[in-house]
Amino acid sequence: MVPVLEAIAVAKRFGAVTAAEGINVRIGAGERVGLIGSNGAGKTTFVNMITGYLKPDEGRISVAGEDVTRLDPRQIAARGVARSFQIPQLFGELSVLDNVLVAQACGERRFGILRAARDALAVERADELLRRFRLQDQRRRRVAELPGGVRKLLDIAMALTASPKLLLLDEPTSAVAADEKFPMMDTIMAALGEDATTPVLFVEHDMDIVMRHATRVIAFYSGRIIADGEPAAALAADEVRRYVTGELATE
Repeated sequence: MVPVLEAIAVAKRFGAVTAAEGINVRIGAGERVGLIGSNGAGKTTFVNMITGYLKPDEGRISVAGEDVTRLDPRQIAARGVARSFQIPQLFGELSVLDNVLVAQACGERRFGILRAARDALAVERADELLRRFRLQDQRRRRVAELPGGVRKLLDIAMALTASPKLLLLDEPTSAVAADEKFPMMDTIMAALGEDATTPVLFVEHDMDIVMRHATRVIAFYSGRIIADGEPAAALAADEVRRYVTGELATE
């Protein structure tokens, strides 16, 4: 079966700094993959290459069998790759509902925008998405008034408006209060569960969240992959314990 995402021998360098080296990854339908590693390990570089914000110096990246290595971010998004960001990309002066309607209209190339987006079917679809993310009670609120965790939920909901083939979440629980992280991630994964075949890659530093929600873990260190497998096995690997979780003293 053709993987949804495939990276073959991918490398990226910034001068003398190697940000990625020999990255080989195959992601299939329905996988929930946690990307872990310390800051600067190569996780975000990998995500940026998948989405076209960076171009690999070597190697190839394909989505559903199509080579996207040299495509720009808009072209890759059009081929079914959606992404949320550490800092949500939202329209602060619009309501929660209008943000989703704009995202839907842009994804469908309906550049009337809000007038065209506000037909009954579009509003119904937007409300269903808000229900999945438990945001229906916030639908009329101005986004600038929302707390950070709610903005992150909305950002991810908007990423789903185009029914992507692949979803990338860049640190979905960062800058969220500790007691809100688990409920928020539970909400995200429950909502994504309704798109059971769409694989999800999420960058995460909280290992409890990774163990709870990932079906597979890919660990990065110094631009290379040091573990790739079932969560318990990956987190038990010596290099992961040494360089990621800090359970082994660094020699």
